[in-house]
This record gives sequence, structure tokens and C-alpha cells, in this order.
Amino acid sequence: MSRANNVGPKSSFGPVPTRLRQIALVTKDLERAKYLLTHVIGTEVIFEDPAVAQFGLKNFLIPLGGDIIEVVSPIKENTTAGRLLEKRGDGGYMIIMQTEDAKKRREYIESKGLSKVIWGYEHDDVVCAQYHPKGIKGGMMPELDSHAPNPDNPTPLKSRFSPWHACGSDYKAYSEGMKRSSHLTLEGCVLRLAPGELGHEAAARQWEEIFGVARSRDLLAFTNARLGFISGREGEPEGLVSITVGVNGRDKFQGILDRASKEGLCGDGWINMCGIKWYFVLTGHGETKGKL
Repeated sequence: MSRANNVGPKSSFGPVPTRLRQIALVTKDLERAKYLLTHVIGTEVIFEDPAVAQFGLKNFLIPLGGDIIEVVSPIKENTTAGRLLEKRGDGGYMIIMQTEDAKKRREYIESKGLSKVIWGYEHDDVVCAQYHPKGIKGGMMPELDSHAPNPDNPTPLKSRFSPWHACGSDYKAYSEGMKRSSHLTLEGCVLRLAPGELGHEAAARQWEEIFGVARSRDLLAFTNARLGFISGREGEPEGLVSITVGVNGRDKFQGILDRASKEGLCGDGWINMCGIKWYFVLTGHGETKGKL
């Protein structure tokens, strides 16, 4: 049973560098989502994973530089993603983080009863662990993974285009797609708390304690991006509200806005795709710590 709500501010197992490597979304119409995201953002599909069929899903992955947006859609009845769709509609599904040693962190989490692992594996240099979202503030399923350093991948967290297991085994193929999208950066995202919950800093402290992500007051300070929280609101489900993407190059930035406008997706400073708000900011990938 999870005791995530009882997490205290102190820990003998403190924060370590952690990268926000992937955000997963869920949608009813996978082909429509694929068209919109690739066309509007100006990126490409670098992998479709046949292995997710075991969960009753289809998916695709697109790069924002070296980081990833995944979109899944159910192809069978009674899937977790399908139940989420019925409850909330299109929107957020998972927050997938990359740490230095996911096995060590999993042992700590389980020893303290902070959360429950619902699926995972260890293979070659990869450790993957998905955690039950119950009790985790923000309404997303957390996953904490790691790649062990090796001569071909000496700095998995710091190298922008380092291997990432979710993209498949053909590193040469998917890394080229990452590099073609090098003008894009994942800058941050925002999660809404459950109705009645107001504690932004308490939410960030919980994630810091459980998953080892450094915290800056009420923000999670990933090595590449920031994750923030907003107060719960009656009638609004908890979960992912927005993603912010950096765009290096004024022409590329304007192209995104123009394509979104032609598709009728523009709101008040944001673009509506897959049930969430997308914010685009003009920036270079070496010039910012991340914006929400």
C-alpha cells in the first residue's frame, strides 16, 4: 500500500541529477495526433513500438531534440490508458524520468513503502520502473529509468542525444531523427493537482522525496527542464495541463505558429493539441534552464 501522502521533507536518500526524458500522452485518434504533432511542430516519428501491444496499445514517438513525446492509444478494451481516456479525454498519461541509478532508487522507494512498482524490467544497461500513480500528486503515472554509463554512452544524463531505450534498438536511426530536431527543446510542463489540493510546494517535495528530483521551491528542477504544479479546481481533472517547447530559430518558430493557425489550433498564446496546451518559446538549447 502506498504511503506517498505521508512523505516527510527529510530524506537520507537525497536528490540526484534527473532528466525529464519523455512525456507520454493518450489520445483516441492516434493518426490525427500523429499528423498534428509532426506537421505543426515540424518534427517526425522516430519509433513505433510493437511491444506496447502487450498493454493493448499502439504508440508513436517524436523527438524534441534528445527528449521525447510519446503518444499512445488503446486498441483493446479495459486498458489503463483507455480508462483514463474515458475519465478525462485526450491528455497526459506518463512522466518518464532518467536518473543515474534507477535500481538503487527503486530499492529505496520500496523499502520505505513510498510507492508501488507496477511494471518494469532490467536488460543490458537499462533499468525501467513504472510506479502506481495512486497517491502521487499531479495525476500522472511516473516512470524512473536509467542507462548505465559505458564507453559508447559515458554520460547518459548529460549527452543531449544519448541512447534511450524507449526509442528501440536502432540507435543510429533514431538518433539521426533527434539531431534533425535539434532546434527543439523540452523546456517544461505543468500538472494540475486534484480538486481541493492547493499545495504546490508539497507536491514538488513529494516528488523530490520519492523520485530524487531536485526541487527549487515549488518547481521540480530537472537537468533539462522544469515541472510545476497548479492548484486543483472543481470540475477540472488532475493531470497534465501544458508542455512548453523551446524553438531555436525565428523562422522555425514562426512556422509553427503559422501551421497551427491554419489548423485552427491557436488559443490565447498557446496551441491546443492532444487535449493539452502547448507553449512555444523562441530560444536556443544552450541558453536557458527551462521555462514553463
